[in-house]
Amino acid sequence: MSSTAKSMESRVYDLMDWAEIEAVVYAEEARPRKILGPHVTDGGILVQAFFPGREKVSVRTGDKTIPMVQEDEAGFFAVMIDGKKIPSYTFLIEEENGTREVADPYAFPCQITDKEETRFVNGIGYHAYEKMGAHLMTINGVKGVYFAVWAPNALRVSVVGDFNGWDGRVNQMNRTESGIFELFVPGVEAGCFYKYEIKSKAGLVYLKADPYAFGTQSGADGASVVANTSFEWKDEDYIAKRESTDLSQKPVAIYELNVNTWKQKSDGTPVGYAAMAPELVSYVKDMGYTHVELMPVMEYPDDESMGYATSGFFAPTSRCGSPEDFASFIDTLHQAGIGVILDWVPSCFARGNSGLASFDGTCLYEHLDPKKGVHPVSGNLIFNYGRGEVQSFLLSSALFWINVYHADGLRINDLATMLYLDYGRKPGEWIANIYGGNENLEAIAFLKKLNLEVRKEAPGVITVAEEETGFPQVTGDAAGEGLGFSYKWNNGCVHDYMKYIQLDPLFRGAHQDDLTFSSVYMYSEKFMIALSHDLLIDGGKSLIRQMPGGKTELKEANLRLTYAYLLTHPGKKLITMGQDFGQGARITAENGVDWNEASSEDGKRKTAFFKALLKLYREQPALYELDENPEGFEWISNLDWERNMLVFLRKSMKTEETLLIVANFSNVTYENMLIGVPYPGKYKEIFSSDAVEFGGTGAVNPRVKLSRAVEHDERKDSIKVKIAPLSVAVYRFTEAVERIPVEAVKKARKATAKSVTRTAKKAGKTAEKAGNTVKKAAEDTGKTVREAADEAGKVVTDAVNNAGKAVTDVVSKAGKAVGGTVKKASSTRKKSGTAKKTK
Repeated sequence: MSSTAKSMESRVYDLMDWAEIEAVVYAEEARPRKILGPHVTDGGILVQAFFPGREKVSVRTGDKTIPMVQEDEAGFFAVMIDGKKIPSYTFLIEEENGTREVADPYAFPCQITDKEETRFVNGIGYHAYEKMGAHLMTINGVKGVYFAVWAPNALRVSVVGDFNGWDGRVNQMNRTESGIFELFVPGVEAGCFYKYEIKSKAGLVYLKADPYAFGTQSGADGASVVANTSFEWKDEDYIAKRESTDLSQKPVAIYELNVNTWKQKSDGTPVGYAAMAPELVSYVKDMGYTHVELMPVMEYPDDESMGYATSGFFAPTSRCGSPEDFASFIDTLHQAGIGVILDWVPSCFARGNSGLASFDGTCLYEHLDPKKGVHPVSGNLIFNYGRGEVQSFLLSSALFWINVYHADGLRINDLATMLYLDYGRKPGEWIANIYGGNENLEAIAFLKKLNLEVRKEAPGVITVAEEETGFPQVTGDAAGEGLGFSYKWNNGCVHDYMKYIQLDPLFRGAHQDDLTFSSVYMYSEKFMIALSHDLLIDGGKSLIRQMPGGKTELKEANLRLTYAYLLTHPGKKLITMGQDFGQGARITAENGVDWNEASSEDGKRKTAFFKALLKLYREQPALYELDENPEGFEWISNLDWERNMLVFLRKSMKTEETLLIVANFSNVTYENMLIGVPYPGKYKEIFSSDAVEFGGTGAVNPRVKLSRAVEHDERKDSIKVKIAPLSVAVYRFTEAVERIPVEAVKKARKATAKSVTRTAKKAGKTAEKAGNTVKKAAEDTGKTVREAADEAGKVVTDAVNNAGKAVTDVVSKAGKAVGGTVKKASSTRKKSGTAKKTK
């Protein structure tokens, strides 16, 4: 060894911190950057590195190559570089198959600012995903990946993967004050698999997937994947339109689907995002839906959960393709004008060692006490919403799907689990809040914060809640007493209806309240009528098989009635895949849409019905324009339980767009039945679920119905219609007819009668005078009365004709008088109507 080498070795040796070196060698160092990497000393730049199992390592800086001193045979090296400024350098590592050159991970500083860390800890790290996880970066001209994970109670965290032989000693991460472990690893590329190796304070060493991973492998033990989330979007016009559109006065018809089972290959695997996108666009556009709702695409370990036991809150499932494929999928739908809503599950997360559970050896994301931290039904783990870092995790997840993947909405599943501490629990199995109540105050505060931030950051994006307990003001203002959701699934209405419709029509009369009760609260929230996959799970069957009736025709009639009634009921609309053509088989985790059934003649007929129903919905403003306004709905008849009949109005902001809905839940046809109407005029049947082309009996009303002044249903006017069995008929008010005031008609008729009487008397006198003339002529001439009459006939005829003409003139004048009276009355009525409208 040369004297120069000895001198360097001596200088380096004197600077060694053997306790810290031992911590690195035994992989127990939480802050390796304080010893590894470059450090300025009085004698120069000290560079230390740990390459387990390696014997020779050099440093290359500029045109110099300087051998490093092996200070520990485990692979710890050090070298002193002359100078006072840290130079750019790389390591040359001699291995069996040659020399490998790498940059020093510990030469790069922490990329998380103090401000970002503070926001993260305080629960307002809304964009935590921008630094947490695995990010492809170029720092000081060096390409690699920046890793960051929160594990405050871990003794040591290392990132392991393809790039370091899954050796936890190689890339030990540096801990910040808040417990975030971070490290930039040069040379790592997109597509690399990785996990975090965690050494707990109890001494256990285990692997965990990245909670913030943007890509993952499927399965319970799937690795995280370094993913590139950048994408060249082409939906600028759609996003701009979304931001300026108020959906409250627009039709919203949502098609719910599972990306894994909507369409499958012959081997039962999904066709994938790329192949699915154009086919889905074609189907959705043809049917007339406005949005799709994707059952959870966030990665999950168990197929049976259908995504509702989430493990990857930032990663679209790899079952259907890459993150780039998923971005392209949404972009394709947006360019076709189709909105995309994502099911998002912040209520709980999947158990399993590879997930969030006991992440750093402690209950980090979940509650320690199982009375608060374990879902009583599913056994999944419930988030600790009172912890700032957990709030940042969930809030940044929500905004990630909106900002990075351009989602148009989020639907939160099973909200009651979050809102109530005793939900699904028996007495003694739950812990009350600080006021002794059962409300989860921390979860409520989190939901309010979520909705406020979404409204602020993403105008036009909606949030939808599934909540069945009647929690108040779910869609109320989050800045006040409400939670701030855009819409709430009206499960109460749907469940009551399903109980009713499953009864035989003979027994429905006694349960009329199940139909009408929703009208009591239908404007207490902003509702959505959802025929979701939950109905298939709860009922254990597809909707067609939940309908009563021994014959197929009766089941289909009840299903058409169900769809038509719920579509005309106030609220935005949603239906799950396969049910729009009445699929017989139930949707499960393995079985999706039966496209063979959809292409059958029966399937095509049912599809045509639902397609016509959606067309009616989109084209009639009365079915959506005042969805959130009580003025948009009015009962005509809701007490006719003996006939199982409901009649009501749906209104828009224009009277001429009013719709009259007649729903017959009995299996009886009613001929010439009187139905009260709101305005005198013409009513046209524009839709009937009993039309022959839909498989019905054809008991329709093809001709326009002119109302008559016959009082019925407490209305002054009514129409006579044929009402089909098990059907819904929709009539549109097409033309107003002005009724003549009764007093004006009586007055005109009285005047006419007087005029005719006077004329008749005058004509009688003329005829009498003519008779006297004939008699006198006969006496004077000695002729017979017959001869005199012949001569006088002309005189009598002329007299009668003149009298008749006089009567005709009087009647004509009287008619004009009546017409003038009517015209005057009509004008007065129009002016009155104009005045009311102006007022």
